[in-house]
Amino acid sequence: MEEAKILLVDDEQDILDILSFNLIKNKFSVATACNGEQAIEKAKEFKPDLIVLDIMMPKKNGIETCKEIRKIPELKDTAVIFLTAMVDEDSEIHGLDVGADDYIPKPIKPKLFISKVNATLRRLTNREARIVFEDLEINRVKFTVSHKGAEINLPRKEFELFALLASEPGRVFLRQEILDKVWGTEVIVGDRTIDVHVRKIRKKLDADFIKTVKGVGYKFEH
Repeated sequence: MEEAKILLVDDEQDILDILSFNLIKNKFSVATACNGEQAIEKAKEFKPDLIVLDIMMPKKNGIETCKEIRKIPELKDTAVIFLTAMVDEDSEIHGLDVGADDYIPKPIKPKLFISKVNATLRRLTNREARIVFEDLEINRVKFTVSHKGAEINLPRKEFELFALLASEPGRVFLRQEILDKVWGTEVIVGDRTIDVHVRKIRKKLDADFIKTVKGVGYKFEH
């Protein structure tokens, strides 16, 4: 099994050292950053499965960093755990409201930390990983599509578009909703972009699973 990738972000080097040691011992791949700005750049490069993020940091605090990460299309679904000495309920609620998956108060015992990391990764894995129809399978973890036993190579955006539509067969997805969920609100692309991607998907699958609803959007039918 491929190692899960964890990005640790904290301005205290001893905490980075202790948590890195325990993660590596438990077969995780680890990268570190010491402030929010560095975390964002490292996340873009490392593409972690999970980011463990301190709140009180110089240059950009954890709350601001999490907000920025959620605006980056390729990172918007990355799991985030806040690690902080702020233990009041309001701080915890605020952290969860900006998109964190969990909240761990300092000081943290290594065994509990690893347990929290594993629990968060299990929740990610347990999201509907496979969408299966009679002759079609979409694997959202491996980013693969197979049709009639043949694996179909779809680039990331084509895959995300197809998986989005297939996640709710029969439902009409509005064009703006597709743009927001696949390309993100920070990326400016036109309606034509969706049409081009749909045409490519239809051609590669040699099937018309995606139906056009004129003037509205698209839906998946099998």
